[in-house]
Amino acid sequence: MDTSTKTDLFEPSRLGAIELANRIAMAPLTRSRYSEDGVPNDLHATYYAQRAGAGLIVAEATNISAQGRGYAATPGIWSDEQVAGWKKVTNAVHAAGGKIVSQLWHVGRFSSTELQPNGEAPVAPSAIKAEGETYTVKGFVPVSMPRALETEEIPGIVEQYAHAAENAKRAGFDGVEVHSANCYLLDQFLRDSTNKRTDRYGGSIENRTRLTLEVTGAIVDVWGNERVGLRLSPVSPNAGNTPRDSTVMATYGHLIRELNRMELAYLHFVEGATGGSRDVPAGVDLDALRALFDGPYIGNNDYDLDLAIQRRAEGKIDIVAFGRLFIANPDLVERLRHGADLTIAPRESYYNGGAKGYTDWPTGAY
Repeated sequence: MDTSTKTDLFEPSRLGAIELANRIAMAPLTRSRYSEDGVPNDLHATYYAQRAGAGLIVAEATNISAQGRGYAATPGIWSDEQVAGWKKVTNAVHAAGGKIVSQLWHVGRFSSTELQPNGEAPVAPSAIKAEGETYTVKGFVPVSMPRALETEEIPGIVEQYAHAAENAKRAGFDGVEVHSANCYLLDQFLRDSTNKRTDRYGGSIENRTRLTLEVTGAIVDVWGNERVGLRLSPVSPNAGNTPRDSTVMATYGHLIRELNRMELAYLHFVEGATGGSRDVPAGVDLDALRALFDGPYIGNNDYDLDLAIQRRAEGKIDIVAFGRLFIANPDLVERLRHGADLTIAPRESYYNGGAKGYTDWPTGAY
């Protein structure tokens, strides 16, 4: 059965200056298969090249600095060795006909002193401890109490993002995605539940959105606006069971209107709770927020093909991003196109390990 007659999801598209073979993206997926140096190797190149049938691959969240790291076995993009490793990945994806962008990540408060340089405290907008545990080489440990960034330190945070963006360009990516979602550093500044600052980066909506806008502007200076996207998750409690902002519509609405000035390549939304329900609380309308954005929109979270076709037909998405379905279906686009059966990966294959559960999934028969 050929499902491509029902939708334009399998037809070419573009995000800014990035030309796509179809309207299906691979969402960023942390797979925790890196050594402590955070350097990608041939295994990672194989994994991403296998999934190059996606119109766009958003590479897994990648630490912009040693300070930005919150989990062991995750990749970085601050060193020359990491850049060289990612170059293997981008070369492999391009050789397979795909496009790939780097998602730039600073975890903020969701980290441990065991993961931070010199055992220092993680940094955050305010000294408010997250809930939960994070993964280290010693196993799972409680996240540490963060310290609040001093105002004069914040330009250095912006510089970390700009340096990572430069490195992503050196590594051969097709663009970058600003990770301002999932309750990590930039999202921590956005939410009044985690931002209690009294300087120009806290208090009012204009102040709480300032860092995300400054970071995005600095990255646009490196890449140009047509190769920069941004990800948001307005209601997800993801890292640390983080409470949402008290005025979701006003806060994220203001941010989106300001982002429109930059004419970004795309906006990428987690619709609901990351990796969970698509339900949203009363008073929040994610489609209304999406409608504020002037450019292309990527919808993500618990999509199946029917929902993607429906929301595309309604004009509510331009691109659909699938995450977990890409784990066990490297050829997901072709399986969806032909209505083939999908393999569901067991959760134990998500993280850690080597090739098993990572690059050993077979392609389908159509």
